[in-house]
Amino acid sequence: MIRQRAMLESEPDYLRPYVRAALRHGGGFESLLWSSPQTQEARFDALVRAIDMRGMKVLDAGCGRADLLVYLTSRDIFPAAYVGVEAVTELLSIAQVVAEGYADARIVNADFVSRPACLRGADVTVFCGSLNTLDACAFETTLRRAMAAASVGVAFNFLSSPGRACASHLTWHRPEDVMRLARSISRSIRVVDDYLDGDCTMAIFKDGR
Repeated sequence: MIRQRAMLESEPDYLRPYVRAALRHGGGFESLLWSSPQTQEARFDALVRAIDMRGMKVLDAGCGRADLLVYLTSRDIFPAAYVGVEAVTELLSIAQVVAEGYADARIVNADFVSRPACLRGADVTVFCGSLNTLDACAFETTLRRAMAAASVGVAFNFLSSPGRACASHLTWHRPEDVMRLARSISRSIRVVDDYLDGDCTMAIFKDGR
């Protein structure tokens, strides 16, 4: 117990909820902190409606168990390459096993907040739920870094109401604030918000795309 407490205290605040869950559930679905597989799939569906990942080099930042890769290929959406970035050991191990089944997939052990260099090299960078434990400053900084590094754009979801952010470790954002941020980055934006109350998906494209 003391060792686990020390491990948790050594993690940054935004990773601590995932590490705590992984200590209890290992690499199981519960460690992703999604309420259900159905809500996870609804968010995946919104992401693919927001941005076309076919033939793209996709970077899945905070990939968890690489469930997005499985979802994409099950829908005949084949990226040119897939890179999953994950910092939680138990989830990383599952993602690495999943990626072994795909020729152009690999998993990187990194924290994309503290090591933003891991965001380089993608056409499209995706954040599915992995921004939800960041404060407003880290949320904005991470999106700006990802946009600077991607050649096509960034797609992400965020909690858009306090009702959806029902746990103390979650952060929600007003859609108008996120739109204001997006417009300060690019004029090319797509929004999908018809899938879950209190959740919003946005894609920001490089100007001219």
